Amino acid sequence: MLGGLTGWHLLIILAVILLLFGAPKLPGLAKSIGQSMRIFKGEVNAMKKDDEKPEDPTLKADGVSAPSSESPTKP
Repeated sequence: MLGGLTGWHLLIILAVILLLFGAPKLPGLAKSIGQSMRIFKGEVNAMKKDDEKPEDPTLKADGVSAPSSESPTKP
């Protein structure tokens, strides 16, 4: 469990957090941590979707479109 932490260790850590932040602030702290994790998860999923998109073969590595194979008509 978490690198050798037992139930007593976790209980002591929770008690220290309670002393540092106080009981009235703990719900707000938990809410902000939850929102941060939700935002982080959304950003990670967005990055995964960007990586899964097939690349356009007409784009070069620098993002500039390659010239088309059609030759322009000369007047």
